Amino acid sequence: MKRAPYIRLARLAWPVLIAQLATIGMMAIDTVVVGRSNTDNLAALAVGASIYVSLALALSGVVQALLPGIARAVGRQDDQEAGHLMYQAVWLVLLLALFGDLILCFPGWLIAFAELPPHVEALTRTYLFILACSLPASLGYRAFHAIAGGMGKTRPLMWLSLGQTTGHALLAPVLVDSVLIGSVSLGLGLGVAGAALSQALLAWLICGAGVLVLLKSAVYRPLRVAARFAPPDPAALRHLLRVGLPMGLSYFVEITAFTLMAIFIARLGPEVLAGHRVVANLSAMVYMFPLSIGTATAALVGQSAGAGREPEARDMAKAGFWIAGVGSGILAMLLWQFRDSLAWLGSPDPAVQGVAIGLLAYVAGYQLFDAAQTVAAFALRGYHVTLLPLGIHLTAFWVIGLFGGYLLAYDGLPLMGITPMGAAGFWCAALGATILAAIGLVTLLHWVQRNR
Repeated sequence: MKRAPYIRLARLAWPVLIAQLATIGMMAIDTVVVGRSNTDNLAALAVGASIYVSLALALSGVVQALLPGIARAVGRQDDQEAGHLMYQAVWLVLLLALFGDLILCFPGWLIAFAELPPHVEALTRTYLFILACSLPASLGYRAFHAIAGGMGKTRPLMWLSLGQTTGHALLAPVLVDSVLIGSVSLGLGLGVAGAALSQALLAWLICGAGVLVLLKSAVYRPLRVAARFAPPDPAALRHLLRVGLPMGLSYFVEITAFTLMAIFIARLGPEVLAGHRVVANLSAMVYMFPLSIGTATAALVGQSAGAGREPEARDMAKAGFWIAGVGSGILAMLLWQFRDSLAWLGSPDPAVQGVAIGLLAYVAGYQLFDAAQTVAAFALRGYHVTLLPLGIHLTAFWVIGLFGGYLLAYDGLPLMGITPMGAAGFWCAALGATILAAIGLVTLLHWVQRNR
């Protein structure tokens, strides 16, 4: 077995993993801090975060087109092309942020699906409006994330994300809670709005830090020298959108198969919704491992393919599958072993804990398949193959996962003797969708590599 691909991949992936865990840790902090506030705030967080995360990740997926584009330019040693793409990222981010903010500022048509009580709906609207103010900064940081990944320089991502999460851990409790000690009130007691405000403030800080790294670091000096900041380049933006839009839609399809569950599960009551939120948060956190391996795989496959080193590109993809598969298998066993403790950490409410424990079995069950489909999708992005994976994701996660989950949750399958399963129906369908996506994407990757 060749050791070099595994070593290169691990060196590139571990800072991304820590950065991703730190980022998802902000969601965990929100769940814990807001969950200790009251159930209404937690329900508003569940629905609001589902909408925001679905939109933000879809737009971030488009921005991620910078990663394979810059990786291929680096593989060809074309600093001018890489630098030009780096500068065009500014215009891409502004365009996407404008679109996203229109949705976040007018979210009524999305919230309506959840059929929330009026006071919870008001909390959700406020949460989304505050996050709309932070979306340009969040996308700007994702652009820096993609540029750094394409260059193979991921360590700054780790430190910046750790700083952001540490700041959120300190700031969010102050803004969310209000504790009266004697005659002194500690904290502002803003509830779920406080969690959004903390995220917004820190998003602008970390975006500014990323811009500073691009402008001052010697790593990016060849790109800054070879190219100059320019007005929007229609050809470059069309290329980024051609590659990035299917990527963004794939992100959107995959994530909404999970986050939009919250909107439908909200009809089952606050306790069920809160239990789902705990499990969804754990699932997202565990997903950061194959996601980091996939990100590194896309960068290294892109660099190798850009340089015309096809056997090396195949070796990188193979290493990604092995590392992600072994790691995800271990995580699946840990999730099952410590399911009671994890549910307790998510909520002090015994009813919420009971729902979460029941759903964790499905999360543990699909880890290996999720690792396979994630690495395959990212390796295909390294080859600039993004449209066919979108079709596979649509079929798997919307038709099987979301639509099938709705049927299992509320109608069951009477012809097969399956009664309505409630929230478990969505997670059972998610397991089937992940298996289908893994089979489709791995097969497609094999076909692409064989025919290059």
